[in-house]
Amino acid sequence: MTGSDYPELSSGVFADLPIAPLDRSHEPELRTRIDGKCKPLGSLGRLEDLAVQLGLIWHPEPPRTENATLFVFAADHGLAAEGVSRYPAHVTRAMVGAYLDGHAGANVLARAAGVAMRVIDGGVDAEMPAHPDLLDAKIRRGTRNSAQEAAMTQHEALTALRRGAEIVREAIEQGVDVIAIGEMGIGNTASAALLMHRLVPAPLADCVGPGSGLDAEGVARKLSATERAARRSNATRPLDVLAEFGGIEIAMMAGAVLGAAACRRPVVIDGFIASAAALLAVRLAPAARDYCVFSHRSAERGHSLMLQAMHAEPYLELKLRLGEGTGAVLAVPLVRAACGILTEIADLDDVLAAVS
Repeated sequence: MTGSDYPELSSGVFADLPIAPLDRSHEPELRTRIDGKCKPLGSLGRLEDLAVQLGLIWHPEPPRTENATLFVFAADHGLAAEGVSRYPAHVTRAMVGAYLDGHAGANVLARAAGVAMRVIDGGVDAEMPAHPDLLDAKIRRGTRNSAQEAAMTQHEALTALRRGAEIVREAIEQGVDVIAIGEMGIGNTASAALLMHRLVPAPLADCVGPGSGLDAEGVARKLSATERAARRSNATRPLDVLAEFGGIEIAMMAGAVLGAAACRRPVVIDGFIASAAALLAVRLAPAARDYCVFSHRSAERGHSLMLQAMHAEPYLELKLRLGEGTGAVLAVPLVRAACGILTEIADLDDVLAAVS
């Protein structure tokens, strides 16, 4: 990460987190190693590309993927007051409780994939009771209504970015090998659509979808609310766009991407909202793109276009649209399998020598 465009990002935690692009000069060596494994050339398809990415991220060490953690960042959105979601805002708080009880979709799929899970309160509009699995990193109790005013101050947006990076950096220092990111926040597909609108850029009508299940009338109401927000501000610089349109959990996920990239660890991106956070991170620090593993293509309108803007081809096509990091944890076994191509599959020469 450089401070030329954003000197404020060169202070605090970001001063210790420079992001270097992957050294592609090592790719031919990695391709040769993979081609020499006991399998037909190219027979593991895109998993071989993922193995190369992991090899480049970890170079010169062999990649490690055993310890994976899903970070679910939760925050409320003032824009929810405009009816942009099928559900009322208090559902954010209720879902955080479900995560902590271990019974939400993210918990079930994370357990199935062998992925640990942490829940981060970045901006839930309630005082959450202390819990061993909940990290209190609250910036404020929800963003402001971006249809009427800026969702966050610049200071709040920057603080959220930094806290996301700090959380991930501390986890990596404690032994986490793979970062997966997810979110919870009623109204956050509307905020993500606004970020996409300015950072791709793309027409709002191509960015706004049904989210949690809005009908056609609800989508029209959501589009109207986001159009009012967009008319209020002409921001296009990434940090300005984040402050104008939110949300806190999106900022923290973007910070998590930056933190993982700076620590040279892969970060598995979930669906539409997490991809908006990745887009923000990549616009702030283009080299962060090298460390992103895009898990799946969401059924949410706009996700394919957002992926195209980052030259990303996801690994799964399951028509998911739950969020919470559910797609990200499902992709972690693929990350582990790709790692195993480099670290566990025998070389063909050794196999042939054993029978000669």
